[in-house]
Amino acid sequence: MTDIRLLVFARAPEEGSIKTRLIPALGKAGAAALYRHLLENQLRQVAGDLHIELWCTPDTGHPHFAAVAARHGLTLHAQRGETLGERMHHALADALQRSDGALLIGSDLPTMDHAVLQDARDALQHNDVVLVPAEDGGYGLIGLRQADSLLFEDIPWGTAQVLEATRARLRRRNVRWAELPPVWDVDRPEDLLRLRRLPGWDAVLDGLVK
Repeated sequence: MTDIRLLVFARAPEEGSIKTRLIPALGKAGAAALYRHLLENQLRQVAGDLHIELWCTPDTGHPHFAAVAARHGLTLHAQRGETLGERMHHALADALQRSDGALLIGSDLPTMDHAVLQDARDALQHNDVVLVPAEDGGYGLIGLRQADSLLFEDIPWGTAQVLEATRARLRRRNVRWAELPPVWDVDRPEDLLRLRRLPGWDAVLDGLVK
């Protein structure tokens, strides 16, 4: 496969509605500011030879999305669907009409970088699906060669059962899939301590005002 697209899911960084589990530690403004830093970091780390699309919710109209697209040379697309699974399936199905394969990631994975994406792309050459597990029981990346709505229907999103439920669907479909080493995302106050240990994040976190 020569044409594989990277889809990055992003939310409008509105105070009070983003990274809500971090609000007790950072405040509404601090949590929103941290999300903006995480998104910028994510896009810098995955930059390379993949065509990157930013898939936005609730739509592409937030001014932050336009600024991000201009800085990173991205195309903006609106997420569509009532549930996370519906939105993921729609984005992947849309991208797969225009490419041989598609990788979808979130925007708050500090160890997801171009090397991980290269491994995922290589794995997708020989498998129908590739997953990068997340330490919380979900996954940080899913890559497909063909869209399949069954992988996203009635999955208990936001729980520790997401990855196992997805594996069960893959076994049911009898498809070949590969799994890469796990990553972690920044969702809870305890994740901030871990984030501080990564280069450059101490100053970012110290600059956030609760």
